[in-house]
Amino acid sequence: MQQPNASQPFDVVISGASYAGLSLATALAQSLPGIRIALLDQKPLVARSTNATAGNAATERSGDPRSFAISAASRHLLEAIGVWHHIEASSQPISAIEITDSELDAGVRPTILSYANATSDGEAASHIVPGQVLANALAEATFALRDITPIAPAAALRHDGGAALANVRLADGRDVEGRLVVAAEGRRSALRESAGIKLVGWSYEQTGIVVTVAHELAHDGRAVQHFLPSGPFAILPLPGNRSCITWSEATPEARRILALDDVAFLAELDRRFGGRLGRITLDGPRASWPLEMHLARSYVAPRLALIGDTAHGVHPIAGQGLNLAFRDVAALAEVIIDTLRVGGDPGGMDTLKRYERWRRFDATVSTFAFDSLNRLFSNDWTLVRAARDVGLGIVDRLPFVKTMLVAEAAGLTGDLPRLLKGQAL
Repeated sequence: MQQPNASQPFDVVISGASYAGLSLATALAQSLPGIRIALLDQKPLVARSTNATAGNAATERSGDPRSFAISAASRHLLEAIGVWHHIEASSQPISAIEITDSELDAGVRPTILSYANATSDGEAASHIVPGQVLANALAEATFALRDITPIAPAAALRHDGGAALANVRLADGRDVEGRLVVAAEGRRSALRESAGIKLVGWSYEQTGIVVTVAHELAHDGRAVQHFLPSGPFAILPLPGNRSCITWSEATPEARRILALDDVAFLAELDRRFGGRLGRITLDGPRASWPLEMHLARSYVAPRLALIGDTAHGVHPIAGQGLNLAFRDVAALAEVIIDTLRVGGDPGGMDTLKRYERWRRFDATVSTFAFDSLNRLFSNDWTLVRAARDVGLGIVDRLPFVKTMLVAEAAGLTGDLPRLLKGQAL
């Protein structure tokens, strides 16, 4: 693994080699040959590609059992950085979305709202992509680029922003210098904390459960969102007769369910499926994580920018967490490249404030919107249920509102960075 060269500061130092960090590094290196990028990660980045050349590597990531709803805008970004064609065969376009709202043991679960999931241009507004496929494709693209220096395993402890350079101190005592540092470290970020950036947020007292299942009947590309009293239960279609289940449950009940053997766990799944897709079987491991909301009070500090879960964490009710991260990536990459091309300072406060203005309002509105949706649908009050069902029924009869919902879910509204339009930087 390459080591940092203290005598040659990097243009950009990215801490965190997950989805956001990898896609940002790739976008920057592809857009401006000669840019110097350091990519730090706490896990080893192990060469596994038989075509890897000296100094280049692809990462062998630990398995990610999640699948993601990738919006049309995020797909445009992945196309622009040359990754989508490695993913497309493993992805499933969503043809339609159905929403139900019922008690857990309701004998009938009528569809309250349904709509075709296509944009005005006829493209799918979203695709379901297995997380491991996406991680591997991003890693292959990133470490094929010679302008990216991987430094791992390396845990960033703190960041000190100076007049011309920032210094990142690593846990092993090494220092890495760069004109701009980007924290893409996830919800627990040492660099964000070292910069004194506080969070607003809270726990939902819910646990997210994810598992992939095989089923007897074809899903026809239809995604289903069951709103149950304890939280949403989403059936996300995958290629073949397979689906990824993303399930929010009250934490005490989630602990009980996760402790069950496979037969009993499948029985709990089947209660929530309601027989929709016939007989189901497990097709992968279970995973779980505590659900919480957080939002950074600032997205920037001297020579530091936050992206992805380091800047915001949202409830998975709308499946938009990764899409928000890709919006950050697209905006920050455009700001950095535009600045460097005119000889500017990528870590200067003018540059950083432009990024923050572009992203913070959108992320804040989205974060609190998803929080409100979860609070609205994760309860079983009779009057609230009746009111929300009436509201969904009205939406179901208003085609123009459905068109707006699809455009928003596709990520094609607002002031879009070029990458989200599929354009090169």
